Amino acid sequence: MIPLQVDIASILLNGLQQGAIYALLGLGLTIILGTMEFLNLAHGALYLVGAYVGLLVFRETTLTNGLLYSFGVTTIGFDGGFLAALVVVPIVGFGIGLLMERFVAEPFYDRPETDQLLVTFGLALIVEEIIKNVIGGNTFQSIGPQTIFGFNVSQPVALPVVGLFPSWRLFIIVIALVIIAVTWLAIERTDFGLVVQAGTRDSEMVRLLGIKINRSYSLVFALGAALAAFAGLIGASIQTLSPQIGTDRALLPAFLTIVVGGAGSVRGAIAGGMLLGVIVSAMTQTYSQWAQIVLYLFVALMLIVRPEGLFGSGEVGE
Repeated sequence: MIPLQVDIASILLNGLQQGAIYALLGLGLTIILGTMEFLNLAHGALYLVGAYVGLLVFRETTLTNGLLYSFGVTTIGFDGGFLAALVVVPIVGFGIGLLMERFVAEPFYDRPETDQLLVTFGLALIVEEIIKNVIGGNTFQSIGPQTIFGFNVSQPVALPVVGLFPSWRLFIIVIALVIIAVTWLAIERTDFGLVVQAGTRDSEMVRLLGIKINRSYSLVFALGAALAAFAGLIGASIQTLSPQIGTDRALLPAFLTIVVGGAGSVRGAIAGGMLLGVIVSAMTQTYSQWAQIVLYLFVALMLIVRPEGLFGSGEVGE
C-alpha cells in the first residue's frame, strides 16, 4: 500500500502541472474579458493552434489523410526542436491575437454579448474545420522532447517523499509558473498593467480620465492569445492531439477557471486554475470515473456560495 503522504504529494504535483495549464488559459481569457468586456469563445481555438504549430515546429509529422495528403504531401513539419517551438508558438499566438482583435473583436465591441458569442464560436469552428481538412482528423501522439536545455527530460526523476516523477512534467510546472509570474509582474508592475487593472475594474472611468484604453486593447487581446497558444504547446506535450482539443481541453476549463477565480481577476485566474488542477488530479488518482462530475459539482457549488468567484468583485466592468 502506498503511503498517504506519497499520494498527497503526487496529487499536488500532478495538480500543479494541470493547474498551470488551466491558469494560463484562464489568465489569457480573464484579461480579455475583464479589460474589454468581450466574450471570446475562440479562446480554445488559440489553444488548438498553439498545439498544432508546436507540433509542426518541433518535429516532422507524417500525414495519412487530409487536403495536403490528397495533393501528395505526406510529411510536414520543420523538425526544429522544442526550444524553437517555445519561441515560435507564443509569437504566432500573439500575431493571431492582433489580427483577431482588429478584424473580429473590434467590430463587435458595442454589439450585444450574444453577437460576440456567435462570431467567436463560429471562428472556433472554422479553425477546427480548417485543421481537420488540411492536416487531417487523425490523432497525433504527444510531442514532449527528450532533452531540454541540455537536460534529459525523458526519464523520471527521484523526488523526496514523492519518489519517481516524470521529469518533463516537472519542467512543465516550472516553465508554466515562470510564464505566469512574468505575466503577473507585467500586469502588476508596469504602466500597461495598471491600465489593464483599471480597465478590469471600470473601463468607462479609465476613458473619462483621458487614458486611451483602446490602444491597449490590441495588446491585451494579443497577450491573452499568446498565453492560450503557449498553454496549447505544453498541453500537447503530455496529451494526444486532435482537432477537437480546443473545446474539451481548453475552452471549458478556461471558463471554469474564471468562474471559480472571479471574472477579470488575475489572481483569481491563477488561484482558480491551480485549485481546479488539484481537484482533477485528486479525483483522477482516486475515482477517475467521477473526476469530471466532481469538477462540475464544485464549480456549481462555487456559483451558489460565491457567485463572484474567489477574487471577483461583482460584474466585470461595473
